[in-house]
Amino acid sequence: MIQAENISMRYLMSYDRVKSIKEYLVQLVKGKIKYEEFWALREVSFTIQQGEVVGLIGHNGAGKSTLLKVISGILKPTCGTVKVNGNVVPMLELGSGFDYDLTGRENIFLNGAILGYSEKYLKEKYDEIVAFSELGKFIDIPIRNYSSGMMMRLAFSIATVVDPEILIVDEILSVGDAAFQEKSKHRMLELMGGGTTVLFVSHSLEQIREMCSRVVWLDHGTVKMDGDPQKVCDAYESGM
Repeated sequence: MIQAENISMRYLMSYDRVKSIKEYLVQLVKGKIKYEEFWALREVSFTIQQGEVVGLIGHNGAGKSTLLKVISGILKPTCGTVKVNGNVVPMLELGSGFDYDLTGRENIFLNGAILGYSEKYLKEKYDEIVAFSELGKFIDIPIRNYSSGMMMRLAFSIATVVDPEILIVDEILSVGDAAFQEKSKHRMLELMGGGTTVLFVSHSLEQIREMCSRVVWLDHGTVKMDGDPQKVCDAYESGM
C-alpha cells in the first residue's frame, strides 16, 4: 500500500530577523542572509503491506510528523519517492481543514469535501458523525467556541465515518477525555480489523504495543529499527 524509497527532507533555516520582503531582498543582495541546512529525514525506506498497522516512535524532532506529511502528500521530499496505492485519510493536525467561523454542522461538509466525500454521502452519514462525536446541540455553534477535545471528536468522527484504505494518525488518540480516547481506540481497532492500513505516531509505548503489528523507530531522521513491536519498543526504552 505504501512504498517509500530513500526519502530525504531538507529545510533551510535562517536566524536573521528580517521583518519585511524589502529588507529580505536587500540583505539577500548584500549576501548577508545565511542559511543552515537541517535534514528532517535522511534516506528513509520501507514498504507497508495492506492491513498492516505500523507505529512510528522516536524522540521529539526525530522526523515522525514530517514523514507522515510526506506520505500524505502534504510535503514533497527533497529527494526520494513515495508510492501510495489507495485513498489516504490523514489526521495530522487538530482542526486542519476546519473554518473556525463556521458551525460544526457546516464543517462536517467542508472537511468531508476536503477528504473527498460527496455531499450526498455526507448527508447520509451526518447523523452517524454527530452521534459518534457526542457534540449534541453544540454541532450548531461556530467551532471557534469549541474546546480542543470537542474539535478532536469532530475531526475523528468525520475521518473515520467510512473505512479508509489508508489512515494516517499523528497523536490524535491522546486528545480528549478518557472515555472518548477509549471509544476512539475501539473505532481504530474496528478499522484495523476491516483491513484498513494504519500508520500512526504515539508517544504511548503501551498503545503502540497493543495496537501495532509492526513498529518503525526513527532517530534523527533515519530508521534505527523496524520490526516486532515488543522488540523495537523495548530497544527504544532501553536507549532512552
